[in-house]
Amino acid sequence: MTPANPPWWTSAVVYQVYPRSFADSDGDGIGDLNGIRGKLDHLADLGVDVVWLSPVYRSPQDDNGYDISDYRDVDPVFGTLADLDALIADAHERGIKVVMDLVVNHTSDEHPWFVESRSSTASPKRDWYWWRDPRDGMSAGAPGAEPTNWRSFFSGPTWELDEATGQYYLHLFSRKQPDLNWENPEVRAAVHEMMRWWLDRGVDGFRMDVINMISKQADLPDGPPIEGSPHGDGSAAYLFGPRLHEFLAEMHREVFAGRDAQLITVGEMPGVTVEQAREVTDPSRRELDMVFQFEHVGLDHGVDKWDARPLRLTDLKASFGRWQAGLADVGWNSLYWDNHDQPRAVSRFGDDSPRYRRDSATCLATLLHGHRGTPYVYQGEEIGMANSVWGSVRDFRDIETLNHAAESADRGADPDEVLAALRPASRDNARTPVQWDATEHAGFTTGEPWIAVNPDHVEWNVAAQREDPHSVLAHHRALITLRHANRTIQLGAFAMLLPDHEHVYAFTRTTDDEQLLVVCNVSATPYELADLLPQAVGAELVLGNRDHLPDHDPAVLGPWDARILRTTR
Repeated sequence: MTPANPPWWTSAVVYQVYPRSFADSDGDGIGDLNGIRGKLDHLADLGVDVVWLSPVYRSPQDDNGYDISDYRDVDPVFGTLADLDALIADAHERGIKVVMDLVVNHTSDEHPWFVESRSSTASPKRDWYWWRDPRDGMSAGAPGAEPTNWRSFFSGPTWELDEATGQYYLHLFSRKQPDLNWENPEVRAAVHEMMRWWLDRGVDGFRMDVINMISKQADLPDGPPIEGSPHGDGSAAYLFGPRLHEFLAEMHREVFAGRDAQLITVGEMPGVTVEQAREVTDPSRRELDMVFQFEHVGLDHGVDKWDARPLRLTDLKASFGRWQAGLADVGWNSLYWDNHDQPRAVSRFGDDSPRYRRDSATCLATLLHGHRGTPYVYQGEEIGMANSVWGSVRDFRDIETLNHAAESADRGADPDEVLAALRPASRDNARTPVQWDATEHAGFTTGEPWIAVNPDHVEWNVAAQREDPHSVLAHHRALITLRHANRTIQLGAFAMLLPDHEHVYAFTRTTDDEQLLVVCNVSATPYELADLLPQAVGAELVLGNRDHLPDHDPAVLGPWDARILRTTR
């Protein structure tokens, strides 16, 4: 990570595409690969270096493609393998790399591996998944007979009884997503072979779904009880398990080592600590290039994600600052607000009212892109897409959301209170169709979209912003251009300023020949700049989000005002 020889991805920006919601080419209401191909010029104009595709593999779509039944084929809802080859080729022509989503903690229960595994206790693939007898002294199917007390991420137990064999299989997520047993070397070899097949096909790397869950404590112990739930928290047994480093190093050795291509690997790791991330992304260990951590997107949670609390900016500074410092000399940060699992940042951390939506969206973008790390832009974020309007539970499509609603109903929760909790937190906020124009379905499809388009698309869309030099889209272009050109933004040392200020987020990025000051007012309250940061007075403006406005005052940090300044050292 030395400035003399930095990896290519230190100056890159990644764009995430959630294919079913990006662009529909055939009018069936679901986005597809040819829809993405038709929008590649938008991504090239934006300036991104990498496109990460959420899963497009063959799948029963129980969890929108994160339940894979064939790792080497494309689901017909998205197109064909030939369509994907054409998309990769078209992207490469524009200088854009393509990263695939790698989902190998679990498969679909319709994957041939699992079909064979469940066929008999004597199956050669029985040990490819986690099968266990009922709890000692209990009969299969009896309440509480599950092998452990673990709670699934999608509600309910993590164990599903197979009536034919009388054993349970483990599924940390949906019951249709059985967990692979990475203790079995045949499983690992099959995964490695599949990954090599994709790289040989032209893919430029992988985003690895919940990759820190592939190693589990072999004895699968019970977890501590979860208050108000019949289940326990088993995460200590499967987050960063005892053989994770071994498995990741083996993967690197068997799949990536010796290849000349410029590849990228990023591991999604819920619950990962700074120290663990340092180890995983230490180049000398040859495991992963970077990880996704979730600390900052949990700061507004109470007992769980459905219990929303206001974000305290000081908490965000403490979190971001800890990660910036922890990975300053070894490893690398991934920077993101939005993804397919998170509500929209402008609604969550900004102000999506008509008055401040544009300014808060560009402020949050400036804050994020100013840090040291590789920024990730999620589809629609570049135009300030916001959370949608949800009239009832029937409007949602997400399995996690619907399972939580059903579980809440079972325990007699007030339906209005449940809906109020779902609206700001559901993953479906990230999954409404991209808003390309002001037509009926936002230019996403000529058919009926699989999930409703946000009604605000008539004002907030790509077409309305494309030629506007002060739009959210234009600001993202400018931020990406700055990262490509400026070594200080790419590699400069990070130092937090004003750690105790509740509204203003400020920090410096410094190299031997330059210092940049990033200052963002994450509120609607104006502040005299000289009172906060005397070094900002008279500094050269490199990039701002409100300097074009008639009421802009260089001496005052206005509402949602964000500036990148070049200071004298």
